[in-house]
Amino acid sequence: MSRHAIHLEKSIEDLKRMILSLGADVEDSVKRSVQALVKRQAEWAMKVIDADYEIDQREVDIEEECLKILALHQPVANDLRLIIAILKINNDLERIGDLSVNIAERAVYLSNEKRVDLPFDMQVMAGKVQSMLKRSLDAMVNRDEKLARQVCEDDDEVDAMNREMYVCVEQAIKKDSGNLNSYIQLLSASRYLERMADHATNIAEDVIYLVTGEIIRHGSNTSKEEAGL
Repeated sequence: MSRHAIHLEKSIEDLKRMILSLGADVEDSVKRSVQALVKRQAEWAMKVIDADYEIDQREVDIEEECLKILALHQPVANDLRLIIAILKINNDLERIGDLSVNIAERAVYLSNEKRVDLPFDMQVMAGKVQSMLKRSLDAMVNRDEKLARQVCEDDDEVDAMNREMYVCVEQAIKKDSGNLNSYIQLLSASRYLERMADHATNIAEDVIYLVTGEIIRHGSNTSKEEAGL
């Protein structure tokens, strides 16, 4: 193996460690923000908000590392697909981190308000979203196309949960308009969870691209040959 190939392999391994570390921290941020919302714990929520700067910075570091590898090593074939996939996954993870902050902000607001009850279990929806995120990252680590496709299929279930939440909030506001703002905050949190699921689906789709070269986002079915990769 040439010195150039050895350097490229090491750079890619370092890049993999960086994206996996970011993924673990984003998973933790999602978990903490949901717990803060459910338990109405402003202190927990503030920890999520304060930690977002580091997630943002690491997203920038990973992007810069990807661009450096592309410029210095000019990878092709599988290595090129991997770097493209990591660039896209990196962006989705950063956006999930931002959405965790949005939920944490809702938790801070609700911690100072009277608790309202809804016939909807936010933790069930959050658990589904957390599972999708974890499995999408597991699929990336193991290059597991089957697991990635399962994550994509689960997105419809989260969409249905979000619609159910909308109906619950609409009915609750009609009966208890005095707590309008609290219901709206809960609905916003549901919407943020639904968007997290979308980003987890994006990651799964990028894993499918990484493994097979197939581009399936937006209903596309472009092969790696057609894409020039």
